Amino acid sequence: MVAPRAETPQVGGEQQQQRDTVIVGWTVYAPADQPGMPLRTTDKARIRGVDCDITGEPGDWGRSPFTGTRGVVQFAADRVTG
Repeated sequence: MVAPRAETPQVGGEQQQQRDTVIVGWTVYAPADQPGMPLRTTDKARIRGVDCDITGEPGDWGRSPFTGTRGVVQFAADRVTG
């Protein structure tokens, strides 16, 4: 599942202040048993056909104590242009 984030990271720095910068951010909930897991902050992800950087530390929801079912991995993904 992919959800748009209500807040986007702050943009700063001399290079970014002199041009228009657009950040599009999503919160992604991905099955933990998919190929490519676990994720690291240096990885990239394709979200809705767009290449994004993974920002922050991905969170693993672990297993359900009731069923043993594997949970999801939650992570933030950003596309920065400009």
